[in-house]
Amino acid sequence: MFTSLLRHRTFTLGLVCAIGLLCSQCDRVAQSQADFDRAECEASGEFAWVEAGEFIAGSDRAERDYGYRISAEGASDDPERIAAIEQRLRQSRWFEWEEERQVRSLAAVCMGRNLVANADYKEFLEATGHRLPGISEPEYREQGFLVHPYSEVERFLWKGGEYPSGERRHPVVLVSYEDAVAYAQWRGDRDGASYRLPTAAEWEKAARGTDERYFPWGSEWRAGATNAAPSGIWHTSEVGAFELSRSPYGVEDMAGNVFEYTSTLEQRRGRTVSVMKGCSWDDSIGFCRAAYRHTRPIESRHILFGFRLVRDR
Repeated sequence: MFTSLLRHRTFTLGLVCAIGLLCSQCDRVAQSQADFDRAECEASGEFAWVEAGEFIAGSDRAERDYGYRISAEGASDDPERIAAIEQRLRQSRWFEWEEERQVRSLAAVCMGRNLVANADYKEFLEATGHRLPGISEPEYREQGFLVHPYSEVERFLWKGGEYPSGERRHPVVLVSYEDAVAYAQWRGDRDGASYRLPTAAEWEKAARGTDERYFPWGSEWRAGATNAAPSGIWHTSEVGAFELSRSPYGVEDMAGNVFEYTSTLEQRRGRTVSVMKGCSWDDSIGFCRAAYRHTRPIESRHILFGFRLVRDR
């Protein structure tokens, strides 16, 4: 299948970028690793090298159908209820916004092995005085997408400048895209390096590798593979706690735990939105495929959203 797609593809990434059909970041992404090699990337142990080259991105009808089916099967053991859940999911068209299955080619990327954790983010706050992760109840209601009541948000709130007890290595949440960019800038200034958020394509390749797999571990769902709804945790977990969610490149939590902001931005109804990748601790399992994507406004702050960094030099 992979060979066939390579042989018959119509456009290469370079051509698409040249004619301006991709995001404005194409040129920067293509050049980001020009003077940066694998040894430098992996020297600290914090980053993993995702080698340059082609991979299969997006999904086809068969994969989307699989996503709907396993999401329903993961929610119930009753055949009638499974059928009803699957029908509802299909009517909501959750997976119809994924990119069509295609060959993409990317430059090498130095991807953060782990999500940015509370302890990491606290260093940034103490150094800069940046606002704490959080959102007030009125702000939360105005923001919308109220999947969880505010009473559930409260257990994620920082108090007295401290993250929730016992969650030092949990991913930081209740931060916006803009907060994540500010963290990357601060970290770069501190380290004498250049950091940013991954693009959606970089994230997807880092999650699924080059062999067409749906999940970091393969193309069949595996019980206990990740912190999603079937785990029963119903909260964030320590970064890197689920071995099967480690990608072929050694990047942790590439399914489950939290959705991740990417630097791929779009315009929706007059608002700038970030393409979110991954799935969160409350998600059905079909959402944990690497091809899944949705968007949220860049000012959003939610208990399901976190981020990781890419290092450019």
